[in-house]
Amino acid sequence: MALHCKVSNTVASTSLLGGSTRLLHLPKSYPIHCNMVSPSSTLGLGPLKLHNKGSRLRPCRVKREENSQTTDVESVSVDEDTLKQDLETAVQEENYVEAARIRDRLKELQEDNKASVLSANTRFYQAFRNGDLAAMESLWSKTGKPCCVHPGAKGITGYDDVMESWEVVWMNYEFPLLIELKDVEVHVRGEVGYVTCMEFVKTKGSSSWGAQFVSNVFEKIDGEWFICIHHASPVDI
Repeated sequence: MALHCKVSNTVASTSLLGGSTRLLHLPKSYPIHCNMVSPSSTLGLGPLKLHNKGSRLRPCRVKREENSQTTDVESVSVDEDTLKQDLETAVQEENYVEAARIRDRLKELQEDNKASVLSANTRFYQAFRNGDLAAMESLWSKTGKPCCVHPGAKGITGYDDVMESWEVVWMNYEFPLLIELKDVEVHVRGEVGYVTCMEFVKTKGSSSWGAQFVSNVFEKIDGEWFICIHHASPVDI
């Protein structure tokens, strides 16, 4: 997941997902500008060089896999804020039986939301693992300014620029990638949820794993969770 820095016509960056040095061609309008060279130790892999020669990005190869284990958790119809208001009202009215019922329902709702956020996080890593750009496009929020921070790079903001950054990251690699997650934790606060975890990635032909500490932030839009921030920080292992 490596990107590059402010350039005119030529940029270079260290590949976080590749084994040997590769040349990639970017359009002159390529939007990602960040002066960085990611540590090659992040994934234990060699450098990736990017050259702008005015050619178009080649489509990312996509390998789709159906997985029955990623069935969406049904969105709940009761709003969490409404339940909190009802709980406060019940307590003020000293209706403790109703307050207990609402408290239990609120706990169920929060658990449902956590399961839904984890399901969205699973779909994100399936798209990442398979190099599936179409799936990745469907998972990101198109509202506001989503942000993606690849290991060692500055943040890339805006839906279109984030999608193009994933296409560049995945070029010339064989899929599926090997990705393992550890220490996964999920938290939900109203319409926002986030997952933290350790992410381990290894590409075909590489003998070493790269490690990142990752924060994935999701927002709930029309009852569905979309990722709006992906931040991966390299970790020495």
